[in-house]
Amino acid sequence: MMAIISPNQVVESMIQAGKVKAKLPVKDLLIRGALGGALLGFGTTLAFTAEIQTGLGIVGALLFPAAFVIIILLGLELVTGSFALIPVAVMAKKATGTEMLKNWFWVIIGHVIGAVFYAILYIIAVTQLGQVTNHAVAAKILAVAETKTLGYKSLGSEGLLIVFVKALLCNWMVTLGAVMAMTTKSVIGKIAAMWLPILIFFAQGFEHAVVNMFVIPAGMILGADISMADWWLWNQIPVLIGNLVSGVLFTGFALYYTHGKQESKIVLEIPTTKAAVSGTQR
Repeated sequence: MMAIISPNQVVESMIQAGKVKAKLPVKDLLIRGALGGALLGFGTTLAFTAEIQTGLGIVGALLFPAAFVIIILLGLELVTGSFALIPVAVMAKKATGTEMLKNWFWVIIGHVIGAVFYAILYIIAVTQLGQVTNHAVAAKILAVAETKTLGYKSLGSEGLLIVFVKALLCNWMVTLGAVMAMTTKSVIGKIAAMWLPILIFFAQGFEHAVVNMFVIPAGMILGADISMADWWLWNQIPVLIGNLVSGVLFTGFALYYTHGKQESKIVLEIPTTKAAVSGTQR
């Protein structure tokens, strides 16, 4: 039986998770962030492989959440999820703004290290140290990296707006994935609950900052005509900002304001009700 945890209790879990993340030392933020970045790289190459093998992008999207599930179940760091969790801990006065920024900064550094490390290893594996030049997934990575950078650059300021909106839509779902894991104590229940929002984001091609920390450097290693400025100015920075805005507003603050404040009311009402009942019995 998979008992459902009430939304009020879920918000309490969000606050506690945000508090724990905010207090982690730099060493743990780097290690957990690096593992998170590498695992999302694994998920991305799995999804691309499945799409190429089947000709159906939806098959890749169905498989991609496996990487997200591993990250959450092992208590690793994913900055996009923390964009919702730590702000609610700050609002509940369980963490400080400085601790929040420290977490985000070092986890992002960890993500880049882990994602680029996996990119190097993956490219060595599939190109056999450059001896295979027609690998389908490598070609897909290169094309996607160029679309995610040069594609937006070619549209100018409109490209920045588009990438920002795609990042908003992405992390609305990703943060819900992190929160949905708190709706049940069953491992199978957690996996099923997390899977759905992640599938929704990936299937529609929205922009996820950590996935891009793998895809774009991998494309650059494979020879895409992308500069560091193209990567950061036309994708990574606006995507991080878009992911942050939707994580904070659409998941963190929204759930906190509608459910977070009710928990204390419920706790206060229960003793009153019991007193009334015992008074009646007497």
